[in-house]
Amino acid sequence: MNSVGNISKKIKEGFIGQRMIVLPPNIKKIVLRNALINRFYLTDMGFYPHAVNHDRERKAGCHQYILLYCIEGKGTIYLPGNTIELVPNTFFIIPRQVPHHYKSSQEDPWSIYWVHFMGEAADHLTARYYQDKSSLVSIPYDEKRMQDFEEIFSMLESSFDEKQLEIANIKLFNYISSFVYFKEINPSYQEDDVISDSIAFMKRNLSRMLTLEQLAKQQHLSVSQYSRLFKTKMGSSPNQYFSQLKIQKSCQYLYFSDRNIKEICAELGFQDPYYFSRLFKKLMGKSPAFYKNQHKKS
Repeated sequence: MNSVGNISKKIKEGFIGQRMIVLPPNIKKIVLRNALINRFYLTDMGFYPHAVNHDRERKAGCHQYILLYCIEGKGTIYLPGNTIELVPNTFFIIPRQVPHHYKSSQEDPWSIYWVHFMGEAADHLTARYYQDKSSLVSIPYDEKRMQDFEEIFSMLESSFDEKQLEIANIKLFNYISSFVYFKEINPSYQEDDVISDSIAFMKRNLSRMLTLEQLAKQQHLSVSQYSRLFKTKMGSSPNQYFSQLKIQKSCQYLYFSDRNIKEICAELGFQDPYYFSRLFKKLMGKSPAFYKNQHKKS
């Protein structure tokens, strides 16, 4: 079946950089008639980055299950008799027809991927998830998870052709399953993987001056436990490693851009250019200016 023309797939909600798709009613009818996907299908999906003042309450619940996956910041989900704090690298699936209220933190607004989905197979899949009473699950950051989401989103963004709908929803089933069965799919995931996740978090936040306390909290560990695990795996302290990543990035800027040292400092979260220069010389054995001039001469 050909895609339906003149359909607006993007809905504005008010968050800078947001992305959102809602399947129109006539497209949902196509899905419900399709035996390949009518047992598991999405109704809408999106990504809200730094969602300041995001606040949604449904006193009668929702017809669909709602996956909320937080990658930055934090927020709270309120269910009858239960309150869930969603922090980076955690997800939660809100049950169907259950009153709920969720909102982003005022101090540290969350960035979340979200999907509304339903169907008979969705009932069975989420039943597996709810078997675990500690339903809030922490998972390591994985770039492929973002790529999979983008692939599904892009398919629906480009067309509502029936075959596209089939492929997107089949991929979505695998995507949601990767959350529900994460522990079973990744039996070797242990504490040291927390450090790989923390390093990925550092690389995504080179523009910030993260403290040891913030790094430990991001992994839901005490400072002492986090520091011990990090030193054991990487051979250096978290702060030392984070500084090394920043200096490595500054080398790229010095080599491949025309940014001056003051601009590079701002890009990497250094408020004091003199501190940056001292750190650079300590790690690289030469000043940033000498490093940049040396490259220009080569």
